[in-house]
Amino acid sequence: MPTALIADDEPHLASHLKEQLHALWPELQVVHMAANGDEAAAAIAQLNPDIAFLDIQMPGLNGLEVAQGIEGDTRVVFVTAYDDYAVQAFDEAAIDYLLKPLRRERLARALERVKAALAPADDDGRLAQAMRKLLQAQPAPRLHYIRASQGSMTRQVAVGDVLYFQSDEKYTVVRTRDGEHVIRTPIAELSAQLDPERFMQIHRSTLVNQDHVEGVRRDDNSRMFVRMRGVDSELPVSRAYVHLFRAM
Repeated sequence: MPTALIADDEPHLASHLKEQLHALWPELQVVHMAANGDEAAAAIAQLNPDIAFLDIQMPGLNGLEVAQGIEGDTRVVFVTAYDDYAVQAFDEAAIDYLLKPLRRERLARALERVKAALAPADDDGRLAQAMRKLLQAQPAPRLHYIRASQGSMTRQVAVGDVLYFQSDEKYTVVRTRDGEHVIRTPIAELSAQLDPERFMQIHRSTLVNQDHVEGVRRDDNSRMFVRMRGVDSELPVSRAYVHLFRAM
């Protein structure tokens, strides 16, 4: 049976959600009702439920911080009265973002997404897709040098010297030990051209060179950060990529 956790500091809202879940998905077993973020984080780590329905504004850890600290396979749906956290929520690989007061039909659509995310992969379909890729796709050429701007100068930067790439809406910063350079290539396009054995994505806007990773740390809110050799600043790791560092 699929399992779920509900975290909300308003007991009547948590109970209402539980009732709605039972009506729409009778097989779903709610294994814990948490009244704050700290309790939710501890219960998720212990019980590893399939899905966590998290309020955002809670005592202790907020819902976003709870989601960022999840290291198991628990999927997340945020249930909140605030609509200004949606971007951050999906940054943490949320399946859905529901606004209070909950509407039954909207919750039903969210549960369909949850079921799709929890469904086992179709082995035959996956094999066929892999074969098509092998037969049709040509390997993309790997980048060895990048031409990037630094002030009025355009420099040729060896990819091996790059510590990390970090983009905003317009530009991508190329960080080396010598400083910052700027290119216009977006992260998604860069990722396809870089050696995946060397560069890994830790955030939707950040690629790091594993050759230059010094270590990782967690803060008091269980958020993870990567520290690069030769620079003082740290890079945040979004929840979707935390699993890459479990062995460290």
